[in-house]
Amino acid sequence: MKLFRWLWLALTLALLANGFRVAMFVVPIDQEQGEISRILYYHVPSWCGMAVFFAVNLICSLVYLALRNKNLERALKADALALASAEMGVVYCLIGMTTGSLWGRAAWGIWWTWDARLTTTLVLWLIYVAYLLVRRFVTGPEMRTLAAVVAIFGYLDVPIVYMSTRWWRTQHPAPVFFGGPNSGVDPSMLPALWWNMAGWLAWGIFVVMLRYAAEYRQQQADLKAAHSALEAA
Repeated sequence: MKLFRWLWLALTLALLANGFRVAMFVVPIDQEQGEISRILYYHVPSWCGMAVFFAVNLICSLVYLALRNKNLERALKADALALASAEMGVVYCLIGMTTGSLWGRAAWGIWWTWDARLTTTLVLWLIYVAYLLVRRFVTGPEMRTLAAVVAIFGYLDVPIVYMSTRWWRTQHPAPVFFGGPNSGVDPSMLPALWWNMAGWLAWGIFVVMLRYAAEYRQQQADLKAAHSALEAA
């Protein structure tokens, strides 16, 4: 398992390095925005990573709720993966908001505006931060169940964020991908997007693997301590 992690890390670093090379030195700059347009190659992958890891958190939360009274070992594994995925999703969501703010300041002259896309994204980030706070500060056997319910509730905002530019007029541009006629980017820009998307997803998976292993070890230690306490009593 350790060998696999080292190989995965090597692959991840190679993808990130090549993604940086292609984004900064190979693809042409946008004729209207100039060099600032290169932030696209990190802004979009961060949103994709957020969507992937929040979806994993949702699935694992549902699995935990389904198995918590039937197969505790599998339920705890699902719960550990749910926590690790939520942490990574929160990081990617923050990166997406930060890169978007930097891009907005350069392109529009503003850091932030309370339009539908930005506001629903901020709400999404706050919900998952609340999820992590529940995991950190709530004690007792029902903590994981409560966290799973918060995760399910939080994920309801993900499609709202995605559809916000279709449902409302926003400062944020219309959808670039899957947005209908005249949407999309120039084909010359796609290599930088794909390389960085692969690299940042691989990085997220690597971090989630580490956090999952650490959380599952902590769960086992807590169970062992609880059993010891019962035997001592």
